[in-house]
Amino acid sequence: MARLIDVDELAEYLKLKKQTIYNWLSQGRISGIKVGGVWRFDRKEVDDWLKSNRRLSKEVKPEEKKGAL
Repeated sequence: MARLIDVDELAEYLKLKKQTIYNWLSQGRISGIKVGGVWRFDRKEVDDWLKSNRRLSKEVKPEEKKGAL
């Protein structure tokens, strides 16, 4: 069975404010299930969403490192 988390848990997990989660819901950036008037999120789907939206950092070339602190 899916592990469902609420807005508070999702905000804590993603280190975001609850309002950001609600904004993303209204913008269609994330999806959830409303159960009894409370938004719920499948933890596995959240993890999959994070992986699919992951951006790899650009590899720094040796010549670019010279000016770095």
